[in-house]
Amino acid sequence: MRSENKSSGQKDRSFIEEARRAQIVASAVEVIAELGFARASLAQIAKHAGISKGVISYHFAGKDELMEEVVERTYHAIAEYVMAKIEGVESATGLLRGHILSVAEHMRGHRTQLKALGEIFYNLRTADGQPRYGVKANEAVYEAMESIYRLGQQNGEFREFDTRVMAVTHSSAIDSMFAYWVAYPEHDLDAHANELADLFERAVKK
Repeated sequence: MRSENKSSGQKDRSFIEEARRAQIVASAVEVIAELGFARASLAQIAKHAGISKGVISYHFAGKDELMEEVVERTYHAIAEYVMAKIEGVESATGLLRGHILSVAEHMRGHRTQLKALGEIFYNLRTADGQPRYGVKANEAVYEAMESIYRLGQQNGEFREFDTRVMAVTHSSAIDSMFAYWVAYPEHDLDAHANELADLFERAVKK
């Protein structure tokens, strides 16, 4: 059984528990990126981490929950990095460019995580066989992007357009940029991100 889960009312995890979970997640990322989702068994992840499979079972209910933790921690790290980079930026144009460039800057040093995320997004399924991370799972991302585009429209920086369409396009363009870079590691990710920022800036300006 697990020591505890995220349900409200349960005690916080200890420092040791958090450190162990982080170790397991880090090993999961490496194994998934190297072997692929299907072959990344709990036994393989435990072997990489230098622990028993039982230790993983103590902290996670199963492979699905571990995969969700990989996604959650990765996105949390991205969000923290981006927020630090755009702190104090007031213009919508600055926020738009800052988001695209800082996400690319962060992930440039985390290519293995991108490979693991791709495997999880493509393979992880719900109990009824639906993708665990389908389009609807991106709602929070779309809303965050929409807030930037609405700000630009409200302060006169941006022209009128459907903010949801632009947010979906924005998110998809970033996902495609990373997918291409994972497939072609020699590709200049920074140059791609700058071109993308230029493209979106031109698309929204009056």
